This record gives sequence, C-alpha cells and structure tokens, in this order.
Amino acid sequence: MSSHLRSFVVWGPRLLGLAMAAFLGLFALDAFDNGLSGAAVAGFGIHLAPALVVGLVAAAGWRNPWLGAIGFGVLAAAYPIAAPHRLDWILVISGPLGLVAVLFALDAGLHMKNAGLEKS
Repeated sequence: MSSHLRSFVVWGPRLLGLAMAAFLGLFALDAFDNGLSGAAVAGFGIHLAPALVVGLVAAAGWRNPWLGAIGFGVLAAAYPIAAPHRLDWILVISGPLGLVAVLFALDAGLHMKNAGLEKS
C-alpha cells in the first residue's frame, strides 16, 4: 500500500468523523430561528446531542479503530430507522457515517496486518 493511501486510511476516518460531528452540530443553530431565549438555548443543547454522540464515537475510534468502525456502522444503520421517510437526509447523514465506518474498518485491518495478526 502506498504511503499516501496508508495516510488516508489512518487519518481519513478520524478527520471525516470530526467533520461529520461539526456538520451535525450546525443543525443545532436552527434552535435560534426565533431569537435568543431560554427555550432556544435549551433546544440548542438538545440539538447538539447527535453531534456529541458522533464526536464521542470518533474519539473512541481514534485509539481503537474497531470501536470507530462498529460505532459509525451502528449510527449509519440507526439513522434510517429514526427518519425512514426522508431518503434525501438518509443519504446525506447515513452515507458519510457509513463511509467513515468502512474507513475505520480498513484502518483496523491495517493495524492487524502491521501487528502480524492477519491470517496468511
């Protein structure tokens, strides 16, 4: 594997996971559509929960790529269940989450190969 591809497999899921958390965090700003109020601040906190979950899964995957692969895979599979009638949002949210899961799995496989744990 080339060094550029290896770097992408290692750093790609981590950076894309954090970018996905930031992307989801932007949706929390909708809470302030009607101005700044106590209810808007509470709504902002509630709307930040998905971004926090994605950020925590990315952090867990940082040191253990299998946790990242499983976590992002579960998140990618759970979103269509939560929003079954929004195919457009399923593609926008679950697609990147699934991609990050696959990249974390590739990174985990690369770690296994480097550790000599891969079966020949």
